[in-house]
Amino acid sequence: MNQPNDAYTIVIFRGATAKPLRFSFPRAIVKRAVILGVFLVLAELALLSQYVVQTGEVWELQAIRQELLSARERTSEFSTALEDLKRRVLAMKEVNEKLRVMLGIESLKPEDYLNGQGGEETPLVEGDGLNAGADGKGSVGASGEGASEKSDPKAADEARGLEKDLVNKVQQKIAWLQNEAVFQERTLEELTEAAKERSVRWASTPSVWPVKGWVTSGFGLRISPFTGQRAVHDGLDIGAAPSAPVHAPAGGHVTVAGFDAKMGNVIAIDHGYGFETQYGHLSKMLVKPGQRVKRGDVVGLVGSTGLSTGPHLHYMVKVNNHPVNPQRYILD
Repeated sequence: MNQPNDAYTIVIFRGATAKPLRFSFPRAIVKRAVILGVFLVLAELALLSQYVVQTGEVWELQAIRQELLSARERTSEFSTALEDLKRRVLAMKEVNEKLRVMLGIESLKPEDYLNGQGGEETPLVEGDGLNAGADGKGSVGASGEGASEKSDPKAADEARGLEKDLVNKVQQKIAWLQNEAVFQERTLEELTEAAKERSVRWASTPSVWPVKGWVTSGFGLRISPFTGQRAVHDGLDIGAAPSAPVHAPAGGHVTVAGFDAKMGNVIAIDHGYGFETQYGHLSKMLVKPGQRVKRGDVVGLVGSTGLSTGPHLHYMVKVNNHPVNPQRYILD
């Protein structure tokens, strides 16, 4: 039997004696089948490539989320450390304020004070993508629903937004600490200079008894032992044994070491800061004009030279050239 020219014939031989099998297919059907097959192969390839792309996006998004989670944890720890450092800076600020008061330095204005409370907080949102990834139960999985959720770019944008917000707050805290550290550094320098000045001033302030003894005549009005009239006594008369050592009550330099008709052997010491002390009726002077002395140095010996009724030390303290009660400056 002759086959039409517009058909394809397939012959299957089953053996030497068996009749072969023949299958005829019209060319149009074969052509359509080939086209359909090619289309199906191309469609399968397109689906496969789309699956590969989606899988790659899922993996990439998962890696981004893990990185964001790790960065957020580190940022949160850093933020906590900054809060602790801020509390320490505020505590140091409080100490500085107390030192300002103690050293007599002008305090800051009230508007410059800080309330000492903690900085801004970043609350965690329940059910967000980062929290899901933290417990290992994230939505990245084998199911199509998980892949669809992870491939959503909005979730990544939200995660990046949260991270950016946290980073901005940390940067604000760092800026505050930098400014406050500079301010406190200047404050400490000022306090250091003030402390040095106060230390020098304290070393120059008469603050101890110049000789061990008893007060025989105080500062102010008294009856003169020489005239019997009321008179102003400009110092302290301290009774003591003859030749008892007289000590400098503060550091300074000797301006006078000589003899006066009324004061006898007299020494004057300029301590600076407006303080001056004088020591009269000495039996012996142990320093010379221009000599530097320190608190506790022996400058002379008790005597009864000049206008005197007996061994004693006439001790005078002047502040800005005005006599004052020496006992106001004696601490022991």
